[in-house]
Amino acid sequence: MRSSADMMPPGDEAGGDPSIALRDEDFSFISAFVFERCGIVLGANKRQLVYGRLMRRLRELGLVSFAQYVARLREQPDAELDSLASAISTNVTSFFRENHHFEFLAQDMLPALAGQPNPRIRIWSAGCSSGEEPYSIAMVLAEVLGNRAPSIARVLATDLSVRALGVGKQGTYPLDRLQGISEQRRKRWFLSGRGGNEGQAMIVQEVRDLIAFKQLNLLHDWPIKGPLDAIFCRNVVIYFDNPTKQRLFARYAQLLAPGGYLFLGHSESLHGMSDAFDLVGRTIYRKRA
Repeated sequence: MRSSADMMPPGDEAGGDPSIALRDEDFSFISAFVFERCGIVLGANKRQLVYGRLMRRLRELGLVSFAQYVARLREQPDAELDSLASAISTNVTSFFRENHHFEFLAQDMLPALAGQPNPRIRIWSAGCSSGEEPYSIAMVLAEVLGNRAPSIARVLATDLSVRALGVGKQGTYPLDRLQGISEQRRKRWFLSGRGGNEGQAMIVQEVRDLIAFKQLNLLHDWPIKGPLDAIFCRNVVIYFDNPTKQRLFARYAQLLAPGGYLFLGHSESLHGMSDAFDLVGRTIYRKRA
């Protein structure tokens, strides 16, 4: 999940109900709950965001106070986690976002790996949101590796949000979401919807088959077998606190093969967070051998 809690679109504060106040004790509980379960820090400056986002959820549930919502979190923490995380996070993603990462993948990383004896290429998209990132990775795999891709390459795509994963698994997107994709790639990797799917485009099966979508909380256990060749964790950790980041990067280092790559978002950095990696490109890090 792209945890961009400060990227609140205009109007998120709108629609509030003056009769429903977010009390200090309710905000404190929600903030602690989100930090414990998602690793996202919600300081006092995020109080209006929490109010605006969760008012919608209160209406969906037919609740008339945040105290009732807190009671729901206490009684059904696991059942409500996905809806809460989806409400307070902004899933900002697109195909081939920060394209220099995919150029590096195509021009540097994949040719080197594919040239090794008996290659086995494994890439993890951690915080994959609605699937644009792992599909972009898979398209590059198919383009570089050709008919070898199905036998030697796989992408694991994980996210906390079951809702976002559902979009990714479906692999169907409105045409306006394809704006960052070249005409050549559109023709090669997408099918145009017809009839009831007019205005939609579906990823071709050849690309879909390279990806496994799984629900996963980065703060919990990872049922993932390494070693991995690359981890894309972009625009995910920016609102984690430093101790959480350090633990996460240490776990990534353990899972990556020597020389494996970690891709971060454009505003993220490993500076002061880990000594297991060397910076080799713009927000591209390589695990030391």
